[in-house]
Amino acid sequence: MSYDTLMTQSLSVKCKLIVPIELRSDIDQTLHGFADACNQILQVAQRDQCWNTNKLHHKVYKPVRESTGLKANHVCQAIRRVIGNAKALKQIHKFRPTSISLDVRTFKYVAATQSVGVTLKSGRHNFKLSIGGYQIALLRGQNLTSATLNRTRKGDYYINFGVEIDTPPTGKTPKVIGVDLGRRDIATTSTGNSWSGEKIQAMRDRYSKVRANVQRKRTRNSRRLLRRLQGREQRFQKWLNHNISKQLVQEAKQLDCALAFEELTGIRESLNQKPRSKTERRRTNNWAFFQLRLFVQYKALIAGVTVVFVPPAYTSQTCCRCGHIHPDKGKPYRSGKRFKCGHCKLDHDADVNAALNIAALGVSFVSAPERPGLCCQLQGQSSLLVNA
Repeated sequence: MSYDTLMTQSLSVKCKLIVPIELRSDIDQTLHGFADACNQILQVAQRDQCWNTNKLHHKVYKPVRESTGLKANHVCQAIRRVIGNAKALKQIHKFRPTSISLDVRTFKYVAATQSVGVTLKSGRHNFKLSIGGYQIALLRGQNLTSATLNRTRKGDYYINFGVEIDTPPTGKTPKVIGVDLGRRDIATTSTGNSWSGEKIQAMRDRYSKVRANVQRKRTRNSRRLLRRLQGREQRFQKWLNHNISKQLVQEAKQLDCALAFEELTGIRESLNQKPRSKTERRRTNNWAFFQLRLFVQYKALIAGVTVVFVPPAYTSQTCCRCGHIHPDKGKPYRSGKRFKCGHCKLDHDADVNAALNIAALGVSFVSAPERPGLCCQLQGQSSLLVNA
């Protein structure tokens, strides 16, 4: 791992458009035309099994432009979107008129007036931006070449600018903050900070019951209601993970520490193989630990904070003081949220104990990535041995 290589981070800067009432219909017509173009292109691509951008362009460009009335660059962006979605998704559904891709020829950001010019079916129009200092700082000095114009369910319009920002190099540090992830407590650090998951769990349980009742009734508006409930749940989870990740990175930045997480990839499959109730299976499958991990990674990259991932084996069953692995037969090591070591008699918070073990492993990964690992201090015992 290189800690001094200059890197860049791709971000999407979301800005709200101030759209006059008389221009809303122009944007909507362009959105519908772009969705119609994507659907026509998709039909041709599936019929002819043509997924090459250049070949597909020669097949669909003229008929799609004549039928939709879109500008030339809009049609080219529609072709790229269909090909891009086909490569990213296993199954492409019908395109809806919610967004349109823009390139350097179809939009222009003006920093002096905080406005953006967008090419629509009716021509080029300028819109004021309703943005704050955070967005202005990210857009300052950027050579913007791509953007996406979106329309929300509430009828508001946003434009997402794609930017590339330089990130500071991450240096080696002997200090590491371990982060233990869980459902009862979303995250617990080795410094003693914790974020409870009680509120998000209660919300998920409540929405699960509502969805079950709505699906049982099978009314005409059931599908629309289910989509709205799903959106609320996802937005709250995203907001919560953004806040937690921001605080984790800020603490690591202030203390000049790296962040260490457990590598939990595949944990849902392993847990679902065990005998579990339907409720526990649903709660495990709704656990958004990977989203939190993604948010921490991109925020840490911008802040210059190192993030490492360690094996999760035995981190919750190991004593952070003596390193002995539990449980021993007849000697339970955990009572509720307390961890009790049967050897050195340590009585500690179970999640903080796991976070301390993760931090210790993280130190070994940062200082000696070629041969990381820990061993038990008790004679004749070994624990947390990690092969390089």
